[in-house]
Amino acid sequence: MLKFIKHNMETIIGIEIFPLISFIIFFIFFCVLFIWVARMQRSEVDELAAMPLDDGTTKIDAPTNL
Repeated sequence: MLKFIKHNMETIIGIEIFPLISFIIFFIFFCVLFIWVARMQRSEVDELAAMPLDDGTTKIDAPTNL
């Protein structure tokens, strides 16, 4: 099975560029993602970190003048 796939891939002209293109796209994506995360404000990071623990309800303070 592998010999069949390998033989077919060797017959395609210019196939050797596709792994390089894939790696470049992968590398650029994660570099941009790292830069985006590094530039985030601390308050935004804290808000995103608390999202999994948020149950969707808002906290309502009890009135103080009973």
